[in-house]
Order: sequence, then C-alpha cells, then structure tokens
Amino acid sequence: MREAVIPAKAGIHSHVPSAITSINIAKALEHARREIDSVDARVLLQHALNSNRAHLTAHPERVLTEAEQQQFHDHVARRKSGDPVAYIVGEREFFGLNFNVTPAVLIPRPETELLIEQALERLPANLSIRVLDLGTGSGIIAIAIAKHRPLAEISAVDASENALEVAKENARRLLSGRVASIKFIRSDWFDAVANTAFDMIVANPPYIDDDDPHLAQGDLRFEPREALAAGPRGLSALAHIARNAPSRLAPGGWLLLEHGYDQGIACRDLLTAAGFSSVATHQDLAGIDRVTLGERCVS
Repeated sequence: MREAVIPAKAGIHSHVPSAITSINIAKALEHARREIDSVDARVLLQHALNSNRAHLTAHPERVLTEAEQQQFHDHVARRKSGDPVAYIVGEREFFGLNFNVTPAVLIPRPETELLIEQALERLPANLSIRVLDLGTGSGIIAIAIAKHRPLAEISAVDASENALEVAKENARRLLSGRVASIKFIRSDWFDAVANTAFDMIVANPPYIDDDDPHLAQGDLRFEPREALAAGPRGLSALAHIARNAPSRLAPGGWLLLEHGYDQGIACRDLLTAAGFSSVATHQDLAGIDRVTLGERCVS
C-alpha cells in the first residue's frame, strides 16, 4: 500500500519564534528540527526562501527577511499539525519533473516510477502509439510518458474535474508546445473511451482496503480518499480495470497496473482470468511487488 508518513509530534510548543526577530538560516533550521523532520524542515525553508539545498548549505549566516520568516513559521506549524509537505509547498518532484499538487490529487510517490519504467520499455520511441492513463490525478504518468515518447497519443482520464485541472496545468508547464499530445477526459474509468483501441493502458488506481488503519495516519489523512481506498482487500478498482481492459486494447496491447505490497498474486490471477498472456509482477527498489502487467493475446 502507499506508505504513510509518520505524523508530527503532538503536544510540543513550537520553538520557531512567533514574534518576528532576526534569525539566520542555521538558527531557523535548528528551531524547526525540534518540531518536525529534518528533511521536511529543509524543504520548507527552501520554499520560503525560493532557494535550494546548496544555498542553505553555503549561506547558513544569511538572515531571513520578515516575510520569509513568517512564511517559514507558518509552514512549520502546518507540517507539525500533519499537513503533507507536498501540499504546503504545492509541488513534488517525480521522474525528474516538478509537478504541481493540491489536495485534489494524490501526492506522487517514487514507487510509481517503476510503472513508468515498465511502460517505456514496451513503448517504441519511433512509432505513434495510443496510450490510456486511467485515473490520471495530477497527470504524472501521462506527462512522464509524453516527455519520453513524444510520438505517443495519450488519453488521460479521471472522474474528478478538480484533478483534471491540476493535470492540465502540469501539462502546460512541463510539455510546452506538445501539450496537445495528451487529451484530458473526464470519465469514470472506461466510460468515455469505449470506442477506442489502445496499444497500452496504464493505471495507478486506488488499492487500499477500505478498513485499512493507515488511511487515518500520516499524509493519507489529507489525500482524497476516493483515490486511495477500493473496497474489501482494496481490489475493486483493480478487478474492474482488468476485467474491462481487453475490449479497449488492440491485439498485442499491454495493461500495466500499480498495486499494493500484498496484491501481486491477486493481480496476476485477475489478469490471467481476463485472458492476458505474459503476465508478470515486478518489484520496486524496496523489493516489494508493485507493478503487474499482461499482454492482450493477438488471437
């Protein structure tokens, strides 16, 4: 399942001064690290200063302006209350790109990069191929594929209009003049793309059990529940996609699914039952089952 971030410590008064007094980078980080994770403190200060890690390291004596200090103080307070860093700063790096994120979409996580890698291995760079991204969210999968396969024709669907607006803005920023290579569609899974045959379908659907206690912990508390939870055992969306994908795939087309750490066997069974061949599960860098894929039989 998606890993939860441990909530910030409760019951401790902030050591970041509420009154505005002169404070430099070193002191600001020292105060913040008493309240929140060290990496979170650095990222939040970088954002408040519109700077980077190298600048913080090279200029520890640099004094924050009143506005910078207030913004950093507010950021630390929000993080201490549990707000995800990505929502506080409004962005998250994924596959070498900086994506805008809001509470309307899931926070991109590094394990999803395996889904991109497996997709690119099966998408020729010199052909115009048709790709469907189901539940696009902030658009990370569709945009990453478009960046590396510029000839691809990509349809990115989501049931949330707010999520699609985030995805469209990310495409405008990150793809420049090639934004037209992605068609963003409001759709409940396959409903609005029923008459199209794709060469590949990719999806990072909700796959957490409705009763999983992690949904009430860490960053997951703040993310859209409909993008996280999917019925008993978390298999409802995965089963729906596996069952309906063959009729939307061209012969020889691929289906790639991201799933939870304990769902590899179940996903292989779902794809096999749906008639896919070459069914296999790939592990992420932590050695955890993460992506299951299969090919639609030619005959």
